[in-house]
Amino acid sequence: MAEAHAVHAHGKNHDYHLVDPSPWPFLASLGAFLLAVAAIQYMHGASPWWMVPGVLVVLYTMFVWWRDVIKEGQKGDHTPVVQLHLRYGMILFIASEVMFFVAWFWAFFDASLFPNEAHQVARAAFTGGHWPPQGFEVFDPWHLPLLNTLILLTSGTTITWAHHALLHDDREGLKWGLVCTVALGLIFSVVQAIEYLHAPFAFGGPVDGPYGPDAGNIYGATFFMATGFHGFHVIIGTLFLIVCLFRAMAGHFTPKAHFGFEAAAWYWHFVDVVWLFLFFAIYIWGGWGAPVHG
Repeated sequence: MAEAHAVHAHGKNHDYHLVDPSPWPFLASLGAFLLAVAAIQYMHGASPWWMVPGVLVVLYTMFVWWRDVIKEGQKGDHTPVVQLHLRYGMILFIASEVMFFVAWFWAFFDASLFPNEAHQVARAAFTGGHWPPQGFEVFDPWHLPLLNTLILLTSGTTITWAHHALLHDDREGLKWGLVCTVALGLIFSVVQAIEYLHAPFAFGGPVDGPYGPDAGNIYGATFFMATGFHGFHVIIGTLFLIVCLFRAMAGHFTPKAHFGFEAAAWYWHFVDVVWLFLFFAIYIWGGWGAPVHG
């Protein structure tokens, strides 16, 4: 009777998951600290190789921490309540990413809508008082940018196909939907790399202005920061989906328990939507009236 009472006292009688003690939060903070110190030193002239240990520690921590979360899900620790809270966490993460891109769009629209701002003397000198800046060639939006738009829109349909297949326990449809989405993500990154290699402008110059030819390039800076960070998110999303593909092959996902896949799909749709804003705002509207790079 006493044993039964002890089991009841110490047994789990709630829907929450209390994680076991883990070294990964401490190791993650240590890696981030090493990386930050090395990055600061690099900005002051030190070798970039000093950042390698911090990067390796951060990547290792990410791998083992997410591995443990996957194991928790496989053991059944991700109850419906835990899954709901994981979804809340993913929603908040994507919301923070939205605000991250708001900052880059804000910088772009501030420069493009007010190229001749009276309080921004240097900006008016560099832009010539209009947008795109005077003498700039821009990308043809109906060439590689349009191709990448079609690629991402297609990838949105393939990830939806994979999700629909998973909900109906169609394992082959799930795998092939993920394969197609990963392939399209890789193609997008290759096309963007080709586009960057043929860019008619640089990130920071040259620009003819009162402060010299290399003083700055507001068009190139806003363009590459917005599209470059989006490209980085595509790479992260592709890696996310590759992990989901391997997990699907291992039989991890079920129609009722597949938060890892769901989070990857949400993230990928977010990447798609951001690109549509970039395509219309930066490539089409932002380059309107400027000579097109041949």
